[in-house]
Amino acid sequence: MALGHWLHSARSVARHDGQLQLARRPACAALIRARRPASSSSSAAAAGADDDNNNNNDPSRFSPPASSLSAPGPSPATIQGYDPIQRSRRRPKQLPRSRYQFRPPKYYRGPLHPHQPPRASDPASRAFIPGPFSAPRLEQTYESTIAADLMTLAYQHHAPGWRPVARGPRLRVWDASSPYHAGRPARGPRGGGDYLSLIRRHITFRNVPRLTRVTVQSFVRGATWHSAPLHAAGMAIQAITSVRTTACRARRTVSQWKLRAGKYVAVKADLTGEDMYHFLTRCVDLVLPRVKDWPGVKASSGDSSGNLSFGLTPQAVRLFPEIEINYDMYPPDMIPGCHITIHTSATNDRDARLLLGALGFPFYGKRVN
Repeated sequence: MALGHWLHSARSVARHDGQLQLARRPACAALIRARRPASSSSSAAAAGADDDNNNNNDPSRFSPPASSLSAPGPSPATIQGYDPIQRSRRRPKQLPRSRYQFRPPKYYRGPLHPHQPPRASDPASRAFIPGPFSAPRLEQTYESTIAADLMTLAYQHHAPGWRPVARGPRLRVWDASSPYHAGRPARGPRGGGDYLSLIRRHITFRNVPRLTRVTVQSFVRGATWHSAPLHAAGMAIQAITSVRTTACRARRTVSQWKLRAGKYVAVKADLTGEDMYHFLTRCVDLVLPRVKDWPGVKASSGDSSGNLSFGLTPQAVRLFPEIEINYDMYPPDMIPGCHITIHTSATNDRDARLLLGALGFPFYGKRVN
């Protein structure tokens, strides 16, 4: 009973407050109109009409709004008084000196270090290399013509419902005929060496063979006595590849070749990207056609994993335009020969030969797939 009486009284109070607010609104509006002069209201209405007429006739109303660049700049006194160094010194709490504000760390201290260098694609990175600004001609030819032709040549049709033949394990397991077989690792296949060849997958638009890397290596026989031939070979290889070379040491001592372990006896250069395509273009278009009686690349020179190699004599290395134009800079008897290894994404020698044949390399001899 008391709860019902309380609800009834609350509703009556809310209704009474609402009636008072509705009654106050007309009175407030009448008071505002009474305080505003009549002349001001009429003049404002007239001014508004004149402004509308002027705006309709003014062509500047269609112009875009003013840019923020047209805003006035800071005064000369403000510019002269701006001193970021003094401002940083007046900072109540200085930043820690261990933070790299301008350049990334010079040395990489591991993934757990609090200061990590930016990615190589970041312009602030020390490893940032701008470009590429244009694709080499050989790369454009591969993307536009050779890739589609390779996919067509290596196409294998299978009827609907075809399923690949199930093959057994590639490694041989022990038959457990002896207690010593427990825990032994599986063995490789019989014959064919102690390695497994890569599994060949059907070529589709996702895995068309392409060039990945080119390695140019030169063994300098005279480097065992003095370092002058090694320096000359490094300069020549660096000139024809446009890549800084790396000196290689002998792994073991070979008395027949007068090699001692630990001595620098060879130089090597790894080419990727534009340098790789430019080097192969010079080989195919300028150097190899001028080699007298050159039969081509031996068809059996692959490693069964899609990588092919061939060599150039010192006389062929002299045909590179970088060597010819500065021939007097190199001692004639110190220009080295070189071995060129072309690495591809193919998984067998057949697909690698198709790729290099399309790029312009001829092959001779027995073809081993």
